[in-house]
Amino acid sequence: MRKALQQIAFYSTLLVLWESVALLKLWPPYLFPTPLTVFESLRAGFSDHSFWIGITVSMKRVAIGYAISCLLGVGLGFLITYSRFLSETAGRLIVSLQSIPSICWLPVAILWFGLTEKAILFVVVMGSLLAITISVESGLRSIPKIYSLAGRNLGANGWKLMVHVLLPASLPYLISGLKQGWAFAWRSLISGEMIFVTLGLGQLLMMGRDLNDISQVFAVMLLIVALGWLVDTLFFRGLERAVQRRWGFATP
Repeated sequence: MRKALQQIAFYSTLLVLWESVALLKLWPPYLFPTPLTVFESLRAGFSDHSFWIGITVSMKRVAIGYAISCLLGVGLGFLITYSRFLSETAGRLIVSLQSIPSICWLPVAILWFGLTEKAILFVVVMGSLLAITISVESGLRSIPKIYSLAGRNLGANGWKLMVHVLLPASLPYLISGLKQGWAFAWRSLISGEMIFVTLGLGQLLMMGRDLNDISQVFAVMLLIVALGWLVDTLFFRGLERAVQRRWGFATP
């Protein structure tokens, strides 16, 4: 209750400050909107269904791209951790590639796949795959050796050791990596949609810029923040609580 009241007070103060700065007219209304005009833009966007369509298209894209990234990233993380050859070759390459901004993959995607959905999905996958792989590898390497020794002494070897000992022990780091991968995937998607003209929240953001409608730009930005917060709260925090209840681990 106290936490909820603090958050309500904080966001109310933020709205008052925003309205106060807008009323000072330091910038013209077409550059700095009031909360009311942004709310009106949100209402209009949901009324004509353009925001619903943008949300649906963007969430579908990020879900597909993120699922591919998770499957490939977790698998790569395990392979790199337990293969010395891959650790010294692909592992170092992945760390280097992680420094490339995800938007840099867009020209490559367009040349390889053309102006298609595959190009956007490629950018999303490349934006989150590397982060997930690195986090999974770090998590597995941080497992104390005594866990695997204890598991072997109790008769667990091969896949049993992996499923019953190593995987549960690495879950906190795995979840942390999946959260980081989600954030990268979401950012990569919006960046890709802003440049590659197609339906989605990124395209609505650029439409606001083209129409010189700063209220729509702020409204879409609020939607992007709200969706990211919802996924983190409803999915990842629920997953963290489930892991804590089942194994008593705390995510790093």
